[in-house]
Amino acid sequence: MKIIILGAGQVGGTLAEHLAGEANDITVVDTDAERLRNLGDRLDIRTVQGRGSYPTVLRQAGADDADMLVAVTNSDETNMVACQVAYTLFHTPTKIARVRESAYLTRAGLFNNDAIPVDVLISPEQVVTNYIKRLIEYPGALQVIDFAGGKAQLVAVKAYYGGPLVGQQLRQIRHHMPKVDTRVAAIFRRDRPILPRGDTVIEADDEVFFIAAREDIRAVMSELRRVDQSNKRVVIAGGGQIGERLAEAIESRYQVKIIEMNPARCRYLSDTLDSTVVLQGSASDRDLMLEENIAQADIFLALTNDDEANIMSSLLAKRLGARKVMTIINNPAYVDLVQGGEIDIALSPQLATIGTLLAHVRRGDIVSVHSLRRGAAEAIEAIAHGDARSSKVIGKPIETIDLPPGTTIGAIIRDDQVIIAHSDTVIEAGDHVILFVVDKKYIRDVEKLFHVGLSFF
Repeated sequence: MKIIILGAGQVGGTLAEHLAGEANDITVVDTDAERLRNLGDRLDIRTVQGRGSYPTVLRQAGADDADMLVAVTNSDETNMVACQVAYTLFHTPTKIARVRESAYLTRAGLFNNDAIPVDVLISPEQVVTNYIKRLIEYPGALQVIDFAGGKAQLVAVKAYYGGPLVGQQLRQIRHHMPKVDTRVAAIFRRDRPILPRGDTVIEADDEVFFIAAREDIRAVMSELRRVDQSNKRVVIAGGGQIGERLAEAIESRYQVKIIEMNPARCRYLSDTLDSTVVLQGSASDRDLMLEENIAQADIFLALTNDDEANIMSSLLAKRLGARKVMTIINNPAYVDLVQGGEIDIALSPQLATIGTLLAHVRRGDIVSVHSLRRGAAEAIEAIAHGDARSSKVIGKPIETIDLPPGTTIGAIIRDDQVIIAHSDTVIEAGDHVILFVVDKKYIRDVEKLFHVGLSFF
């Protein structure tokens, strides 16, 4: 596939890295020559320096025969104009744009071929807000991912000493929970992936990824760790777009406070939000944190645009007694450094955005793609099409499917039914199949499994 990526920042660079290793023809456009040089030295891609919305620059990047344009520059306007130019002059089949400003996103009918021709809109703030909301709903979870509109969920938890299944083989899950069907999809032990089998023993501090029907998630979590008490009090540092959207989404169910430095922004938030308490000040101010009883907070969220400020305020909140701390980290190099110590969960907006982008770039009928453990592995939702003659998966028991190394099928969603995958489970046409790939070099092979052969047509 021939793909043009506009923007060599964190999102554009990471996307290029993902796709360059999968035999795609990638061209990255940016105005910053040094960024392009660094990317070009590391990856097998073309680079073009210039403004991505200019027709001459797009033509130089190969827009005449490109299959896809992904506009992820820091400017909403540049991204939208680039999609317009690609549609009007080059008839580019698929146009994806990152648009952050809610003033654009809330206008119905703005994004279509008669107005601004964007096929797929990506809003990083909304993606991150939804992600944090799910983590708040499941105390103790490190990652929560929805499949098939939330009918099934993948949850990552850290196994603790004292959990009923810790020290036991995975096959014991069925004896512990005879009425609940679940599948452990992946285990990370000391940062290394372990492909789970029936005789695999769960150890304390393992990161365990399991999939189950939405209604069974809490029961499975209780087998792996002590059940955390429900969250009630949430403190948010940073009243920007993510802080505002999150407060708006959860304020009816939780007691929410926002700490924001900018007085004008504080006034706006006070006028906009219903029950959220807005405080003007710094989350790194020890006296303010003590005054606001941070020790009583169930969750402290650092959501400003400043990584260092987020890290410092999170460390302070944890030291002062906040039960759980989550922090947005924009620099991927920091994520692994801080998560798992005093900071419970480090959130990367770039990785969350990449997952959404990859779902639209993958071949085959891929519904969604999610990065696990900051990109170490991937969870993929694919739809099986065709029949037993034209498909490599339909009509076959899972044990007979030639899966790539390190790949497992965790569950199948058939209409409204969540079927946890076992060796004798047979895939049918129209099934949503949830796969886990711990070695990303086999992504292309997974996609090929869901291609429909010519005999289908």
